[in-house]
Amino acid sequence: MQHTYQYSWIIPLIPLPVPILLGVGLLLFPTATKNLRRLSAFLSIFLLSIVMVFSVDLSIQQITKSSAYQYVWSWTINNEVSFEFGHFVDPLTSIMSILITTVGIFVLIYSDNYMSHDQGYLRFFAYMSFFNTSMLGLVISSNLIQVYIFWELVGMSSYLLIGFWFTRPIAANACQKAFLTNRVGDFGLLLGILGLYWITGSFEFQDLFKIVNNYIYNNKVHFLFVTLCAFLLFAGPIAKSAQFPLHVWLPDAMEGPTPISALIHAATMVAAGIFLVARLLPLFKVIPYIMYLISLIGTITALLGATLALAQKDIKRSLAYSTMSQLGYMMLALGMGSYRAALFHLITHAYSKALLFLGSGSIIHSMEAIVGYSPAKSQNMVLMGGLKKHVPITKTAFFLGTLSLCGIPPLACFWSKDEILNDSWLYSPIFAIIAYSTAGLTAFYMFRVYLLTFEGHLNIHFQNYSNKKSSSFYSISLWGKEEQKKIYRDFRLVSLLLMNNKERVSFFWKKAYRITSNVRNSTFITITRFGIKTPFSYPHESDNTILFPMLIFVLFSFFVGAIGIPLNQDGKGFDILSKLLTPSINLLHQNANNFIYWYAFVTNAIFSVSIAYFGIFIASSLYKPFYSSLQNFNLVNSFVKRGPKRILWDKISHFLYDWSYNRAYIDTFYTISLTKGIRGLAELTRFFDKRVIDGITNGVGITSLFLGEGIKYVGGSRISSYLLFFLFYVLIFLFIARTDYPF
Repeated sequence: MQHTYQYSWIIPLIPLPVPILLGVGLLLFPTATKNLRRLSAFLSIFLLSIVMVFSVDLSIQQITKSSAYQYVWSWTINNEVSFEFGHFVDPLTSIMSILITTVGIFVLIYSDNYMSHDQGYLRFFAYMSFFNTSMLGLVISSNLIQVYIFWELVGMSSYLLIGFWFTRPIAANACQKAFLTNRVGDFGLLLGILGLYWITGSFEFQDLFKIVNNYIYNNKVHFLFVTLCAFLLFAGPIAKSAQFPLHVWLPDAMEGPTPISALIHAATMVAAGIFLVARLLPLFKVIPYIMYLISLIGTITALLGATLALAQKDIKRSLAYSTMSQLGYMMLALGMGSYRAALFHLITHAYSKALLFLGSGSIIHSMEAIVGYSPAKSQNMVLMGGLKKHVPITKTAFFLGTLSLCGIPPLACFWSKDEILNDSWLYSPIFAIIAYSTAGLTAFYMFRVYLLTFEGHLNIHFQNYSNKKSSSFYSISLWGKEEQKKIYRDFRLVSLLLMNNKERVSFFWKKAYRITSNVRNSTFITITRFGIKTPFSYPHESDNTILFPMLIFVLFSFFVGAIGIPLNQDGKGFDILSKLLTPSINLLHQNANNFIYWYAFVTNAIFSVSIAYFGIFIASSLYKPFYSSLQNFNLVNSFVKRGPKRILWDKISHFLYDWSYNRAYIDTFYTISLTKGIRGLAELTRFFDKRVIDGITNGVGITSLFLGEGIKYVGGSRISSYLLFFLFYVLIFLFIARTDYPF
């Protein structure tokens, strides 16, 4: 075992030849390298598969031996500073390395087809392989300075991948926004590392934890300073894992290709912040204020991300805010000290969200053929609908991923999220109420995404329409069959299709445009808008190399939850996760009686699942017509009746929509307070420098110039004139000398 651990330092180096070879080849032999594009994809997948096998072997040894291994060697030594470089293998390292490699392999397979049309195909695989190298180096690092190096390399990889299509201004702005936002957190992380080194004199994790705990216990260090250092360390994960208030970069990062969103912004890079907090948890545990802050930030982020996902039109941005919310759950669990629950949800969420992002990429691929290569259109859910008959495999996979993320048993996220929800009751009832409410919101917005995309159901709004007996209703789908439905007297149906992205969207009204042909059995359709007929092609299912990774992630979403299911109070049976983690981590559910344990578990599960089903029911009610039968007429009539309740409901719905669609106005606040504020301060500084500082300097020079010019004409080379001026100055001096001055 020790022999295997000793060579685990090669894990991050195995994928490194790909970016090196591709970079050198594109610089020196561009034509020959481009002809070997498929070989680069195969090499990337093959090398990452080797890392996966290595990681699985380490995990098996962790399960059987439950021990950690550290190997370091000196990097630079002098009388004052000693830097060491090495690798540290423990259960957390094993979990993260398996997660990175398994998700990475199937995302690379998916990318081979998804990016096949792109001219930057080779550059894409070079960036992806470099990211995998950086992320693997981060998780096996044995000290903080080494973590910071790979932390910045991960950030650089993210910058390159988000701005992959850098010719698009919106993508260039997105990568700059991500870079600058993460610099705020990274600067705090660097200050925290230096502060802890000043206290302990070491960067190594194990030494650092022992020294800090000893110093705090014996009052050898000021507790406020240690708290400040810990807070600065936490600033890095706040930015990297898109926690409030440094979350603003994540939705804009969706401008990169969809495989990047699946790998970086769903499974691995945003999980780097969760990893670092988990790695530093022995340090944070001795500082109660930091633990409470971590849980508070996680709770706020979970709720904020869920509310911001409610009204998004872009399918990838909806999933991005969902990622933000789920990362908040993980941070809440870490703040509560639920180490096992946080890592469990990290695993289950990674596979489920990767499935959803890959599914969204399959949808976008189909939409691009219909509405043209425009992300603003091909990712807009209000332009979708009725896709289930055209992309059935993608629909099924996306549906299962949606159920998993909503916490529906027996899918993976149910087991991990339920642990966090149950543990929150023991920690804080307020946090628990927010966490359970967020679970309901998660079910609502995820089924909103599913219904708008595949089912084509409409969120309906009835208005009083006197003197009209009936009206026509047209399908939301761009390729849907034209439908006409008779609505009861005094009501008119307003559909929810909005073709103009710039117009204000409401939860309860949008404009409809009539589809002029029946395309259920045709290849092209013609949609008439503003009197202009535009042809669109027929949607189709994605290729097998896109569907295969999705089906693999479906299996993960079904069965990966089994690794954390404790069959009894001792954690035996299928609870592989508890066996993998260190023995010092207590199980969340430890009761003397197995029946009592399962009774409590089932009771809590019924409560959480009921909330999830309630969110699904609300989404189905709003985005699925419920007026089709005569029995629902009275319900509809009472629902739309004008009155104080209706007016109040309209105000609440409009406020909630504006809050969600405008990102809680946080970006606007940052734009006004930071961007415009800094620019205003820069303008004021420029004015002061130009008008005051330069004005004084230029004024002295101009004054000297005029005085010199004036004095130049006083003298005319006449001694009598010089004597006259000399006598004049002497008289002035004598007058001053005889005057009594206080000084």
